[in-house]
Amino acid sequence: MSVKADPARAVNPAAVADPVCRSLGIALEEVAAGRARLRMRISEDMLNGHGTAHGGYLFLLADAAFAYACNAHGPVAVAQSAQVTFLRPAAAGDELVAEAVERARYGRHGVYDVTVRRPAGEIVAEFRGQSVTVSGRPVETVSGRPRETTR
Repeated sequence: MSVKADPARAVNPAAVADPVCRSLGIALEEVAAGRARLRMRISEDMLNGHGTAHGGYLFLLADAAFAYACNAHGPVAVAQSAQVTFLRPAAAGDELVAEAVERARYGRHGVYDVTVRRPAGEIVAEFRGQSVTVSGRPVETVSGRPRETTR
């Protein structure tokens, strides 16, 4: 099931309440169980000393797609580990798309691959994240930040 009209409604509130993504203008385009697609435009403020996009922002975009994909199943899932491989530099003005796909899920654990590319298809980075579900559920936010409670 792909959610396009309001994809944020398909995932748990903790993932939606991410103030970092909101502040960077990261847009959630699509989400379904085990899948997500996000978009972010690289600004001048995101450049490193070499004049290219700082790797931390590329990682953040991929990590956000990973978070939406693994939380779309329902139970609260968090990153257990992640790695990124930077393949090409990105520049100010580049619009990047991160597509996350679930590769495996077993018990409380999941493996997700995220490809970050330009809309024309040129791959900028590849990310792999491992998730684990936790024994809590998201509850209403306090000051815009989710709190987690145990059952």
